[in-house]
Amino acid sequence: MDARAVFALLVSGRLGLALSFPWLPDALKYDHMLSSPLTARLRLQEGIFLYQHDIDPYSGSAFRHSPLYLSLFTTLLPIISSPTACILLWTAADALAAYSLVRIWRARAGGASERDGLVAAAYLLNPYLFLPSLGLSTSTFENLSILLALMFACEGSSSPALLAFALATHLTPPLSSLLLLLPLLGVLLSGPASSLEDPCTFTSPALRMTRLGAEYLTYVLVLGAAAAIVVGDDTYTLKWGWVGQTWGTSLTLPDLTPNIGLWWYFFTEMFDHFRPFFLGVFSIHLVIYIMPISIKFQHDPLYASFLLIGILATFKAYLTLADPGLFLSMGILFPEVWTYLRHPLPTFLLHLHAALLLPLLHALWTSHGTGNANFFYAATLVMGVANGAGVVDWCWAGMRIAIGGRGGVAGGRKIRVKGGDGEGVLEEEKDEEVKTTHSEWELEEGWEERWEVVQE
Repeated sequence: MDARAVFALLVSGRLGLALSFPWLPDALKYDHMLSSPLTARLRLQEGIFLYQHDIDPYSGSAFRHSPLYLSLFTTLLPIISSPTACILLWTAADALAAYSLVRIWRARAGGASERDGLVAAAYLLNPYLFLPSLGLSTSTFENLSILLALMFACEGSSSPALLAFALATHLTPPLSSLLLLLPLLGVLLSGPASSLEDPCTFTSPALRMTRLGAEYLTYVLVLGAAAAIVVGDDTYTLKWGWVGQTWGTSLTLPDLTPNIGLWWYFFTEMFDHFRPFFLGVFSIHLVIYIMPISIKFQHDPLYASFLLIGILATFKAYLTLADPGLFLSMGILFPEVWTYLRHPLPTFLLHLHAALLLPLLHALWTSHGTGNANFFYAATLVMGVANGAGVVDWCWAGMRIAIGGRGGVAGGRKIRVKGGDGEGVLEEEKDEEVKTTHSEWELEEGWEERWEVVQE
């Protein structure tokens, strides 16, 4: 079937399913797995109500969305109170995000292919993405802005890419979005083509990198000024109180509403005098992954972006199902790595286990009263293990593909040599399925084992 027909069928199916159950947004708006204090539609409605009645929505602690949402839903699209109109908007955002993913795939593959429909299905049929969209969580727009930035970067359009990423910085906590800045600049400078099988050192003029960084910073400041004008008392007044209530939430964690992340329960049990130290530890823990992954996968910055999205999907402060959903859907972009994954089935089963445990233990705690917070947090730990296992597996596969691996496209041979000059080959064994251990080789004194990869 033609990719366009598949895409239209998927979008129509999604929209038809959502419109068939118009009561679902209200039923899901309290679900802690689908929305967080930063993405919940209920809190967005409250902030819009306060804003329309000339009350500063950031004067309390309930509203933590970007002021750009206030501008969008009070002037351009005043539809937040209409479930049907919201369903149409959220479905359109998902469709655009899926189309962006297809465009990223085409840029990486070098053109349209038979896999385009599969790429769209990987996004539109992902329950981790579909359910938050049904619950009208604003995480849908966060994922859209990230995918738009990557799409424009893959196509070489630097200004739209940086503008979309600046928008993502405003819609999500900056600590989260800034993880992707370095690989995004790498995609702009080196392109999206797959280089995992043939890694090489990344070289680019420092001047161009600086110019792109300055352009991104300019967009962030312009959008920040626009946000300050939105919440100002009049057109010429800038108000910056929203910064601490939005950008500062990932650093100070003021709202301990339960979610599927790893932070909330830990800091609920934390003594106050230890809190600043561990907030710093948790925040720095996110940041330390940027340089190692960006350097290790400098030859394929799109893959580095994918891995850092997986890190966010594991350790983000206010996590929802949409975060691991984006990571899992982006895995469709890297088919050359699939054969190198070492434990995809256990990772899938962990996700399935977590997907069953989370709603069950959440209901036992909040609805039936037969459980407590420990029950739900245990399920979130299973989700954390599932996300972490996926990130580790994809990271391993991305490194392994360069030298050939189990079931991969590269063969190899094991040789024993004496000394280090490669002379005196004793034995040679061709291995179509490259083994990763050679414990069965017993070497005599003065001989050493050497592994050589032979590209077929």
